[in-house]
Amino acid sequence: MKGQPSPTSVTPPLVSPRRGRHGRRTPAWTIALVAALLGVAVSSAVLYFGRGQDPAAILDDEPVGSISAGPPGDWAAWGFTHTQKSLDAEPAAAPAVRAQKMLQAQHIMGFGADNPQPTPGRYDWSSLDRRMKAIRDTGGVPVVTLCCAPDWMKGGPAGATDWNHLEDSPLPEFYDAFAEQAAAVARRYRDVQHFFVWNEFKGFFNRERNRWDYEGYTRLYNKVYTALKKVDSDLQVGGPYIPLNSYADAHSETSDEVKGPWGAADRRGLEAVEYWIENKEGADFIVVDGSSLPEDRTAHGDEFAANAKFGALTRWLRAKEDLPVVWAEWYVEPENSGWTPGRLHAVQAAAMIEFARSGAAGALYWSPQGSPGACMGCLWTSDGKALPSLEIQQNFARWFAPGTELMQVPVAGATEKDLKVLASGRQLLVVNATGRSLAATVGGEELSLQPYEVRWIDR
Repeated sequence: MKGQPSPTSVTPPLVSPRRGRHGRRTPAWTIALVAALLGVAVSSAVLYFGRGQDPAAILDDEPVGSISAGPPGDWAAWGFTHTQKSLDAEPAAAPAVRAQKMLQAQHIMGFGADNPQPTPGRYDWSSLDRRMKAIRDTGGVPVVTLCCAPDWMKGGPAGATDWNHLEDSPLPEFYDAFAEQAAAVARRYRDVQHFFVWNEFKGFFNRERNRWDYEGYTRLYNKVYTALKKVDSDLQVGGPYIPLNSYADAHSETSDEVKGPWGAADRRGLEAVEYWIENKEGADFIVVDGSSLPEDRTAHGDEFAANAKFGALTRWLRAKEDLPVVWAEWYVEPENSGWTPGRLHAVQAAAMIEFARSGAAGALYWSPQGSPGACMGCLWTSDGKALPSLEIQQNFARWFAPGTELMQVPVAGATEKDLKVLASGRQLLVVNATGRSLAATVGGEELSLQPYEVRWIDR
C-alpha cells in the first residue's frame, strides 16, 4: 500500500477540523434547559453537585435515561476505525483488541485497503479481505465505510491507482457504478450489517458557492442506499458523514442556531445535513464527524469545556430527525499540544462522557499513526500492549453498552467543571479535569484523584 492517505479532505475555503483551540464550558442550566426541551438526558440529570439542592427532590441511584440503543442489529456503540497501519501489520495487538467486543470500521479503499476495482467489473478483494478477517478474528462488530472510489470513476485511467487523488469524488456519470460496487461489497461481506456512505464529503465542495455540494452527495447517497437495500432490506445505512466544524470567534459562516460558550457551528455543515435529511431516500442512522476544536486556530480555552460542542451538535441532530446519531470520527487535541499523556486521555474520556450524556448512539475513535513511544493517542504498542486510548474505548463498550441505564449520583467536594462523572448501576467513571490533585466524594465513594486521573470504579 502507498503512503498513509490523509483522513481529512482539506478544501481551501474550509479548515481541517483537527487543530485549534477551545471554548469555555456551557453553563449547566443552559444544557439542562435544552435537554428538557429535547427530551434528552444530559449531565445535569446524571449527576448533581452539592450547591444547596433540596435532597428530597433528588433520588440517588435512580435511572435518568440510558445509552442510546443505536441502529438495529449487532451494535456495540463504541470502537475505532482501522487506518493505514493496523492489525495486519501489527498482529501482536490482536489479543489486546480481542479482549472486548467493539465496533471496528474499515474503508473499502485507502486507509489500509487497496483499490477494490482497478478495472470496471474486475474486483481485487485481497487487501479488504485481510482487513475484514482481522475484524472477525478479534471479535469486532464490522462497520464498512463506503469510500473511496477507483480512479476510473473519477476521470482517471482504468487499471491504475493514483493515491494523490484518493479523496476525489466519483463523477456523476459513475454514481451508478459506485452504487453497484457498494452492493458488491455487501454481497461479499454478508456479516456486515452497518454501512457509512462516503467519508467527510470528500470531493463534494462547491467552490463557486463556497459551500458543500450537498446535492451531489445526496444523489450518490440515494443510489448507494437503494442498491444496498436491494441486496438486503435489513442492512443499516447511514449518512451524510460530514465534518461539523465550528468557530470560537465571530465568523461570517457561523450558525445562529447551534452555539454556546464553546463557539458556534459552521452553518454550511448544518445546511448540508438538513438538505440530506429532506432529500434522502431513507436512512437507518445519522453519521457525522468533527472536532471539539474550533477552526480559528488563534483561539485558546478549556479543552474539557470544549467537549460541550459534541453534546450540542448531537442534540441538534436528534431534534432534526428521529434517528440514532453516530460519530464516525472525533478529535480533541490541538497539533503540537504539549499535553502529557494523562491530560490527553482525560480529555478523551470526558469527550466520551459527553457523547453518552447527549444521547449519541456511538462514537468511533480514528486510530492514529505514530512511531513507537511517540504516539500518545495510539491504541496499542508495536509489541501488542493495549494503550490507554484503547482501554477507554473498551471500558465504554464493556460498561456503557447500548441500552445501559444511566444513574444520578451525588458529588461533594468538587465542581462540575473540575470533575466529570458518568454512572450506571454497575460502574462509576470519574475524570479529574484539572492538572492538580483533587479530593471528592462521588456516589458515596471518597476519592483522592491524581492530576488528570481517569478512574473506573465497580459499584
